[in-house]
Amino acid sequence: MDASAAIRIESLSKTYSDGKKALDDVSFDVPAGQIFGLLGPNGAGKSTLINILAGLVVKSSGKASIWGFDIDQHPRNAKRSIGIVPQEILFDPFFTPKEALEIQAGLYGIPKEQRKTGELLAAMHLTDKANAYSRTLSGGMKRRLLVAKAMVHSPPILVLDEPTAGVDIELRRQLWAYVRQLNAQGVTVVLTTHYLEEAEELCDRIAIINHGRVIANEPTRQLVSKAQEKAVVVTFDREIDSVPANACFENINLLDERTLEITYRKDKVDAGQVLAAVQRDGFAIVDVRTREPDLEDVFLSLTCEPA
Repeated sequence: MDASAAIRIESLSKTYSDGKKALDDVSFDVPAGQIFGLLGPNGAGKSTLINILAGLVVKSSGKASIWGFDIDQHPRNAKRSIGIVPQEILFDPFFTPKEALEIQAGLYGIPKEQRKTGELLAAMHLTDKANAYSRTLSGGMKRRLLVAKAMVHSPPILVLDEPTAGVDIELRRQLWAYVRQLNAQGVTVVLTTHYLEEAEELCDRIAIINHGRVIANEPTRQLVSKAQEKAVVVTFDREIDSVPANACFENINLLDERTLEITYRKDKVDAGQVLAAVQRDGFAIVDVRTREPDLEDVFLSLTCEPA
């Protein structure tokens, strides 16, 4: 196995008993030391792949290695090398956060003197709730407790499956600060999220999965640069009586009585041609700003195409 790969997926497939093919010959590497985004629509196969890595789902064919350990040949070492934060909020209501972390550490055979319960509670801003019953925690606190539980054995790889779902902005900010801190310490992070702006900001590399197949796998900036649609927002000196039309416009939206957002394909025309087309219709422009394509544009263009 390439030493630079924290996780290696080779021709991985999963077909359930009802005939549904959740994964179809999936192959990719997660580079060690990076924050890796695994994106896709609901039902694309992301959670199935994560559950295979966690040992909760049995693959139909293919191979998967975690930190160099094949999940079939060395399952204990593979599980010891990864911490997984599930999408669902799972907790025992009768244990406190402190007890939950101590029990989790015990399950991994970590001696008491080597446990990091207090450190993890502090990192997740749960110190003041250490001895409260878990059932009394808010949804955001429960999700942060799951992150702490995933890190009790100090795994070199952390998988976060929709970690900020239902978490408010401040808690989300705190969570990402902790993830960046872990990554700076050498932890490889795999992230699935529907907040594409977060993925674009955080991830070094992104793979997009759709209908059980990998349809993109590139460094984030390189992937975003593939977006061909760009937009200009144009403000005119008077109210718009009728929206102009031109063959070089992909789409046009009236934002208010004097402002249009015009979308065009940058591989066909440039902003100058778009503005010239507007001016030919007799509009005097008083302000122009551009909107660069982002990850959402790429994601939609790829996942909306037929599989």
